[in-house]
Amino acid sequence: MRMYDLIYTKKTGGALTPEQIAFLVKGVTDGTIPDEQSSALLMAICWRGMSTEETLALTLAMRDSGARMDLSSVPGIKVDKHSTGGVGDKTTLILGPIVAACGVRCAMFSGRGLGHTGGTIDKFSAIPGLRVELTADQFRESLRLTHFANSAQTGDICPADRKLYALRDVTATVESIPLITASIMSKKLAGGADALVLDVKCGSGAFMKTLEEGRALARSMVDVGKAHGMRIKALITRMEEPLGWAIGNTLEVMESVEILRGLHREGELAQMSFRLAAEMLVLGKAAENLDEAMKRVNNSIDDGSALRTLRDFVALNGGDVKAIDDFGVMPQAAAIREIRAEKGGYLHAMDGRAMGILAMELGAGRKSREDQLDLGAGIRVHKQVGDRIQQGDVLLSVHAKPGLAISEAAFRATMDIRSEPAVVKPWLLDVID
Repeated sequence: MRMYDLIYTKKTGGALTPEQIAFLVKGVTDGTIPDEQSSALLMAICWRGMSTEETLALTLAMRDSGARMDLSSVPGIKVDKHSTGGVGDKTTLILGPIVAACGVRCAMFSGRGLGHTGGTIDKFSAIPGLRVELTADQFRESLRLTHFANSAQTGDICPADRKLYALRDVTATVESIPLITASIMSKKLAGGADALVLDVKCGSGAFMKTLEEGRALARSMVDVGKAHGMRIKALITRMEEPLGWAIGNTLEVMESVEILRGLHREGELAQMSFRLAAEMLVLGKAAENLDEAMKRVNNSIDDGSALRTLRDFVALNGGDVKAIDDFGVMPQAAAIREIRAEKGGYLHAMDGRAMGILAMELGAGRKSREDQLDLGAGIRVHKQVGDRIQQGDVLLSVHAKPGLAISEAAFRATMDIRSEPAVVKPWLLDVID
């Protein structure tokens, strides 16, 4: 088999066979295929696309390029959730304990943040002592004893994805629905879950900018999951302004715990987290329908079982449980600066991407993978789109080291205040199943 033939077939609009795709992934993983040929094929895929059958074959070959998590010894249906990411997205910290408290085992592998979006592993790292890199045995133990397990993915899972993504990153081939699908779904299938809920972000603060793009990615991932026999559903959610009031690791843990305590229940973050959790309960067969699932989700907040589950998860995995009740146990910023409104009006929009970049500059995120985080740094958002603003109102609280040279104007520029009332858009844009 020759790589030249794969490139030519895809360049001319043909379909690759599973055997050809397996040859590609093996060669990329072991280094026997030169980068220039892999890059040429990636560009051809970017232009010509792939069928569902081709995308599934690529997903499975990438999944099988490394180790796979075996969860068969843990009883029951294991359910996972994946979000395509956004500023302030801390839904995993909220829905994981909820789903587990409702009796469904929630098995989740998460990533670290890079650039303007944060990573779940970094957020959990704000809890002193909490192990965020679990061995396979520790992961299964957490899943058995608390019904919730969350860990950074080990380096031996999907090595082909890391190599292919590095090539995509430097060859302008990241924006390809089949390649994105295979990247995400290969890691999810390797994680060992039986069912998956997808949260596909869409808007100016997301990778998918338009609803059409969001639908295309969601449809592709759902089709691949179903073709593999997985129970799967996708929600397309709006990502323009930050999700919730917290941007930054300690701050996001604080907000998540407050929601598990029963606060902020009418906010967009809580409503989104509760809906995603409910969908996971339906896929996990703990509820017959969405209405029943939503009742169970709300009951887990009312009776405190979701918060207790978070405590159990933290304690089992070496974390300081006192952080759940006393936020001062977690890393805190040395200084807090208030950004106030210079004029009155109505808040029409917030630039979530710009806020994420500012939070990164404060130390809450990484410019490169080697950067060390300031876990206490971040931004607290005091207003929501649609709010009436008075001159002098606090818009943002900036948590950072003293003396960071970022102008107040840079923070104010992220918020669009106008004289006329604003229209609040819904957070749920579509459902794909």
